[in-house]
Amino acid sequence: ETTGMTNREEAEVQISELDLLSSMFPYEEEFIVTDQLAVAELKHYIENASAEMPSSKVQFILNVKPEVSNASMVEFSMACALPLKYPTVPPEITVRSSSLSRSQQIHLNSDLKTYLMQNCSGEPCMLSAREWVKDHAAAYIDKELSSSSVTTSHAVPPEDITFTRLWIYSHHIYNKQKRKNIIDWAKELSLSGFCMPGKPGVVCVEGLQSSCEEFWSRVRRLTWKRILIRHREDVSLEGGGHAEIQKQRKFSTLEEKCFDAHGARGNHMDLGQLYRFLEEKGCADIFQMYFGVEGH
Repeated sequence: ETTGMTNREEAEVQISELDLLSSMFPYEEEFIVTDQLAVAELKHYIENASAEMPSSKVQFILNVKPEVSNASMVEFSMACALPLKYPTVPPEITVRSSSLSRSQQIHLNSDLKTYLMQNCSGEPCMLSAREWVKDHAAAYIDKELSSSSVTTSHAVPPEDITFTRLWIYSHHIYNKQKRKNIIDWAKELSLSGFCMPGKPGVVCVEGLQSSCEEFWSRVRRLTWKRILIRHREDVSLEGGGHAEIQKQRKFSTLEEKCFDAHGARGNHMDLGQLYRFLEEKGCADIFQMYFGVEGH
């Protein structure tokens, strides 16, 4: 049954499908990629034979207005995520609309999932999924309308907030200006974490997903011998506010941490000290991702 695509072939299909979607739907109100970071990581993976598998899924939103006479005002939003093995495995899609009650939304999404399982393995299928929603979604609004669901259907659920922690690896960080940028930008974007200058350079930032992505896009634009996201953590906080975000943080502010191995030479960092620092913060497992060895 399986055609046995390689990971890179799957990644290439994803990128070409995204290109197709952006040429068909050039306006943000129809199609918007919500995680540019994942796309950049995917492209980097395709272009560099030594690159590691991306750590996050490509995510985007497709908005659909069905052509139904009485549903002129209804819009459906498809929140899509492409698993790293897509198109070998189906995409993850959640359809939402303010016109759907909770049970209608569940019913609609479960039928869409069945459709995808039956019709979309091994082939890119975002367009056919969009067509399916365009043709079928409006019918769910009238299904099983009980008095209770009518009253609740217009309550808009609170936006889910995503808390993100990025672990960035650089070949080295010596430059004073870069080190200043890292600290200033983190402060400006309300991110906490730490920066370990020297060789290698390690930067961890945590906070709102959008702020982390803005930080990464700025840092990447500086000139580096080599810089990449080694690991990424995303936690969805359902309608979470400021307190929820604070609760997720493992670091209070962003500070520079120097673990000098050799005092005078001071450029190679003492990784044992870094390990103990991470362990203290409950992040010891990250050490292995960076350096591929058990800590000391």
